[in-house]
Amino acid sequence: MTKYIIIAVIVLLGLWVFTTYNALITSRENLDTSWRQVETQYQRRFDLIPNLVSTVRGSADFEQETLTAVTEARTRWMSAAGDRTEQVQAAQETESALARLLVTVESYPQIQSTQAFRDLMVQLEGTENRISVARMDYNGTVRDYNLLVKRFPGNILAGMFGYDAEPGFQSDEGADDAPAVNFDE
Repeated sequence: MTKYIIIAVIVLLGLWVFTTYNALITSRENLDTSWRQVETQYQRRFDLIPNLVSTVRGSADFEQETLTAVTEARTRWMSAAGDRTEQVQAAQETESALARLLVTVESYPQIQSTQAFRDLMVQLEGTENRISVARMDYNGTVRDYNLLVKRFPGNILAGMFGYDAEPGFQSDEGADDAPAVNFDE
C-alpha cells in the first residue's frame, strides 16, 4: 500500500514538473513574440525617420542639430538590437528627439504645408499608436509571465531552470504631470 502511495506522489510530482515547465516555456515564448511585435513597430517608426528628415531638410534651411539628434537616436536603436533595455532607452531618446523636431517644424509653415510632410506625419501618428498598443500588449504578456515565475510553487521550478521576472514598459518620470499650455506667448 505504501509503495502505491509513493508511486502516486512521484507520478503527481512528475506531472506537476512537466506541466509547469511547459507553461514556463509557453509563457516565455509568448513574451518573446510580444517583444518582437514591439520591435516591429519601432522598426516601422525608424524606417519613417529618414524620409521625415529628408523632407524637412529639403524644405527649409533647418536646424542641423535637431536633425542630427533624430538620426543619432535612430542609429543607437539599430545598434542595440537584441538588448531590450538598450532598445527601450534608445526608443525613448528617439521619442524625445522626434518631439523636438516636430516642435521646431512648427516654426516653418512651408514645411507643414508640403504634402510629403503631411503624409509622413499621418504615417508617424499611426505608427505611434501602433507602438502604444504593442507596448500595452507586451506589458500584459510580461504580467502573465511574471505571475507564473513568481507564484508559489511555480517559482521553485522557475528558479531551478533560470526563469527570472521581466520588466515591462514604464512611463518616464514626470509623465503624469499635465503639460502647461499658455496661449499668451
